[in-house]
Amino acid sequence: MLYYDALDTPIGPLLLVSDGAGLVEIGLPERGKLAKPPAEAEASKSKLHAAARQLEEYFAGKRLRFDLPLHPSGTPFQLEVWGALLAIPYGETVSYADIARRIRRPRAVRAVGAANGANPLAIIVPCHRVIGSHGDLVGYGGGLPIKRWLLAHERRHAPVPELTLTA
Repeated sequence: MLYYDALDTPIGPLLLVSDGAGLVEIGLPERGKLAKPPAEAEASKSKLHAAARQLEEYFAGKRLRFDLPLHPSGTPFQLEVWGALLAIPYGETVSYADIARRIRRPRAVRAVGAANGANPLAIIVPCHRVIGSHGDLVGYGGGLPIKRWLLAHERRHAPVPELTLTA
């Protein structure tokens, strides 16, 4: 059984979908409107309470990491790429080539881009933190304005590293 709920956010309404044991999808706003829930899904705020709360904390600038059970569906390669995305620190960006190198497939840059684009758990699995090799913003399921907003939001709320002075 699938369950869904909607969450109003600064980037527009998000659709949260769970299989009851973990989050399976986050639907980004489609032209400012809520994405359509799966036909077989049932509305349930209680099944998605933790995900909604953590996303609200993220948008308030109070959550840097998510702690939720995730159940995305994908190929072994996609799951490997999405796992690498989870390692990108809050407020930082990496290139598609960087991800390809991290998964020890340096020639798979295009495949990494395709897997990134198929990520069903946007924001929590931070595909918005992946940029082009020359620092340009390229592709995002929710559109480049949302990607730009998410990156600026994280830069504003990223912790400042402490300086240590040595004598």
